[in-house]
Amino acid sequence: MEPDTYRFIQQREDLWNFIRLNPEWYRYLTRDPSRIGKLEIEAKQFYGKTLPQRMEKAQQNIQMIRMLMQMAGSWND
Repeated sequence: MEPDTYRFIQQREDLWNFIRLNPEWYRYLTRDPSRIGKLEIEAKQFYGKTLPQRMEKAQQNIQMIRMLMQMAGSWND
């Protein structure tokens, strides 16, 4: 692997851990270092950090809060 690519991955703990869990990416980057952008996209999807995934999680949290508020309201009656 090229030294610049290796240093970049070492600086990003999320990418470092993603490669440890998916060792095929080490081979991909050794053969073609320009795939670093694809690695970042795959890691974001893996960790649930894409915009649609974050919006879905926020929506689930809002629904849970609403449910808890309804439950708390029904106890007061």
